[in-house]
Amino acid sequence: MENDNKKKDEAGFDLFGLGGLLKGIEKLVDAAGKLEKEGGIEKEGEINLDHLKKGMKGVYGLTIKTALGGEPKVETFGNIKKTPDGPVVDDEREPMTDVFDEKEELLIIAEMPGIEENDIKIDLKEDIIEISAIGKNRKYRKEVLLPCKVISTSLKSKYNNGILEIKIKK
Repeated sequence: MENDNKKKDEAGFDLFGLGGLLKGIEKLVDAAGKLEKEGGIEKEGEINLDHLKKGMKGVYGLTIKTALGGEPKVETFGNIKKTPDGPVVDDEREPMTDVFDEKEELLIIAEMPGIEENDIKIDLKEDIIEISAIGKNRKYRKEVLLPCKVISTSLKSKYNNGILEIKIKK
């Protein structure tokens, strides 16, 4: 058996592998839920990624958003996905996105560097928008649940320096 003596946490995750990384991120997400109640969080640590296979490229990140009086909302992005069989690195990345509910329209911003504007496909079905792109070296895909009904024929988009901006009238 390979690496039987690797250090594992109480749930059996390899503390120095992708499982350990995802477990650490999961703990961070749990701590973020306490953010509003306690007023702040401070955590420190190191992640050793020396064990990853050569050429393996994984991107994982999260954003934590809080609105006045609201619960913290955690949203992930990247290409490392948690599955029942453990973490996997996918070809498609989930871009970091923000949705702004403005007075007369919704503004959706997606960070998608490394592609061309003509690589982008936007599909709007009622209150779900799907953004996807296949470039020479990168693939992106993200579904976003919109906070309100929109006028699909009013959709306008522009792409500049890796940032996709979509405007849709309510």
